[in-house]
Amino acid sequence: MDLGLAKEKLKEDPRAAAHMVDEAHGEVKTALQELRDLARGIHPAVLTDRGLDAALSSVASRCTVPVRVEVDLTERPAPAIEGIAYFTVSELLQNISKHARATRATVEVWRAENRLMVQVEDNGVGGADVSGGSGLAGLAERLDAVDGILVVDSPAGGPTRVTAELPWRVERTP
Repeated sequence: MDLGLAKEKLKEDPRAAAHMVDEAHGEVKTALQELRDLARGIHPAVLTDRGLDAALSSVASRCTVPVRVEVDLTERPAPAIEGIAYFTVSELLQNISKHARATRATVEVWRAENRLMVQVEDNGVGGADVSGGSGLAGLAERLDAVDGILVVDSPAGGPTRVTAELPWRVERTP
């Protein structure tokens, strides 16, 4: 509605219209962030129905660079751990699309004893940093909350390799 009002005001008062557009832009950005936060909490049906391989292939297909996905799991971890792995890869691929200036990326998932390992690598410009309140810092905090670890190796000039370790947990039946 604000954009419609700004459009009407454009001819008679361009400055006021520009101000209205700026305000509407801020509101849209806030709404998009709220939608993203909501989406992070929604478990995608493909993950529930078909597991990490299919779900990660789906999210990789939406990345702005070609992504090779390799999932080497003989069984599924608990749904909560699968969800965390899925959302971790989703966020990392989004970072690649936005910041890396990469031409390709890989996602690898495997089990190492009692850990679910997730590695995302790109051939971009590097310089990703967990410190300073970045999205990576938030991701590291979320993994830490479930006894997970996030390791970022991203020298200036690239490549960037992010490894997430999650506890391997299976769903318990009562």
